[in-house]
Amino acid sequence: MPSNQNTQGGKTFGVLKAQQRDRLEEINKEYMEDQKYRDEEDLAEKLDSFKNKYAEFDLNDQGDIDMMGLKRMMEKLGVPKTHLEMKKMISEVTGGSSETINYRDFVKMMLGKRSAVLKLVMIFEDKANGASGKPNGPPPKRDISSLP
Repeated sequence: MPSNQNTQGGKTFGVLKAQQRDRLEEINKEYMEDQKYRDEEDLAEKLDSFKNKYAEFDLNDQGDIDMMGLKRMMEKLGVPKTHLEMKKMISEVTGGSSETINYRDFVKMMLGKRSAVLKLVMIFEDKANGASGKPNGPPPKRDISSLP
């Protein structure tokens, strides 16, 4: 990256993230054109959501979620896992062919019919975030007569 040698860390990080999102968007276009996934409901929205989740946990911006990225993901979701459990999850997603999860494997897992542990956790998190019963803003004012 010779053109970015004089940029500061934050600018370089932004450039890397933009490049990563562009690469992920190209892969999303492949899935949009794939006959296998044509009849998938809300495919564009799902792929965009997957892209954002994946980019959030790809810590080294190399296009793969490694053990540390998966550990961070599980902790953020409130489901911390042991090293062995995470290895099993990665093996389940990649079919044992890799020690990292690439974006294609991630999308196949999320769109596929198999119920990988990671997929279940991600779906659970989306449902929990979308249907939070917490009211927004400060609690309503109450007077002494309304208390039990």
